[in-house]
Amino acid sequence: MSEPDRAGAGADVPRWAPSPREYDDLALALDGILAEVTVAVPADLAPGGDAGAAEFTTAELTDLEGTPVARLDVSAAAETAPGSWTLTGTVTPLRPREDGVFRHLHRTPAQVRDLLGPDGRVAAVLLDAPLDRAALDRVADAVAGYDATVLLALVGAGSPRGVSAHTLVRATLAAAELLPGQPLVVPVPLAARTDPAADLALRELVARAYGDPVRPAVDPDRRGDRERHPAPIAAALGSASRCAHQRGLVVFFTGLSGSGKSTLARRLHDLVLERGDRTVTQLDGDVVRRMLSAGLGFSRADREANIARIGFVAAEVARHGGLAICAPIAPYAATRAEVRRMVEAAGGTFVLIHVATPLAECERRDRKGLYARARAGLIPEFTGISDPYEPPDDADLAIDTSDVTVDDAAAKVLGLLDERGLLSPPPPTP
Repeated sequence: MSEPDRAGAGADVPRWAPSPREYDDLALALDGILAEVTVAVPADLAPGGDAGAAEFTTAELTDLEGTPVARLDVSAAAETAPGSWTLTGTVTPLRPREDGVFRHLHRTPAQVRDLLGPDGRVAAVLLDAPLDRAALDRVADAVAGYDATVLLALVGAGSPRGVSAHTLVRATLAAAELLPGQPLVVPVPLAARTDPAADLALRELVARAYGDPVRPAVDPDRRGDRERHPAPIAAALGSASRCAHQRGLVVFFTGLSGSGKSTLARRLHDLVLERGDRTVTQLDGDVVRRMLSAGLGFSRADREANIARIGFVAAEVARHGGLAICAPIAPYAATRAEVRRMVEAAGGTFVLIHVATPLAECERRDRKGLYARARAGLIPEFTGISDPYEPPDDADLAIDTSDVTVDDAAAKVLGLLDERGLLSPPPPTP
């Protein structure tokens, strides 16, 4: 990150843009739902010395364009890892937000109370997926005894299931027309938590801020079946209701250097093109380093930035219905999870393949001599030697290339994609 933007701020007040998840939490705090927020301090602003984060009393949080949105008054600081800090505190708005999903529809809980009246009973329906016919009927039954209904479309990072945030709001607006009482639709930037208990608690908090919680069960696994949705909702889904093999797809290979992931990714690329049913973009680690991430080093921060760039491009490919095949090392679970979030937020399907070739075999291959140099101390922070590789526990498929051929390994990946209906059926064999 470059030097912090201090224009318009006090000389000692740091300023930065929080992550998408933190920005969503900031929005909930500014709406009066969260009492405090916790944000990570950028690496170039991380405090040092004996004072640590005590030197931070306030900070300014900005939108992605660098415009200050809120002041953070720090109440606590924590060092989460050597040199990595988080700050917790209350926030004060500096100017009205100008961004957000369907911003003109957003209302705070206080604004909803003013609109609907303070005395009526309000049903707050949390929605993270489009309502199908069965769920629509359940909602209609559940809200029948209430004076008003608010449909809360959860549009924060990682919350919408199977569709983009904007598509979820469009489908929710269509659902509102089919429910009694003219429900109010409010997009809420609630970011999903990885801990199910924490996620459930936050959803409960948001719902109770607006009314009495109502949570209809919606099965996301069959969302592409138009027959399950009333016609207005199916129309609102548009391309999001396409069959699985027509939606955007990201196949993300992760593994140690020398594991065979690049070779496997190239073979999958060729096999998909041979079928001729969709465009393919290949984002290989070494090629991306030259073309997309030139100038980045190999520190943890730079490696995470490299993966974030790959994820951003892959998500954009998926947004437009393409298939992206990625093959970086991607050693850190949190960064892989962020790529998954970006892809799914773009309406794409994310498939994680762990090329689980053992370190000893990767070292034996060592065609570039990297492991030997790392063992000699010539390459710092080398994954698998002086820096950790975090094996994924959420991989869709794990393959050890030390005991299968490239063709057999590619066939396993292709078989998984076919099994899930993510590719068109192969052409008949002549």
